Amino acid sequence: MSIRETDKTLPSNRLIFELRRNSDLHRRLLQDPETVMRDYRLSDEEQRAWRTIDLKRLGELGVHPYFLPQLTRLFKGSGYNHNNSDAARLYAEKLLK
Repeated sequence: MSIRETDKTLPSNRLIFELRRNSDLHRRLLQDPETVMRDYRLSDEEQRAWRTIDLKRLGELGVHPYFLPQLTRLFKGSGYNHNNSDAARLYAEKLLK
């Protein structure tokens, strides 16, 4: 997973970018992820990876490497952002297995 492997057309990249800046969209994703994924036209493979927060697979599909830890913060918060935070543990669990 490198920046060179990023797929700029991948709907997941746009979704993560917009989620980070739009609290209403973030709330909608947490409440009704299926509708949001459908609205953003995520492929079946992307949707499977989102459902399990499979960072490794999302990276393989072309999600920008910078967005992968951002995704864990969207699900686990970033208020207590350190190596033992829920977001950091999720990142390590999903990507470093």
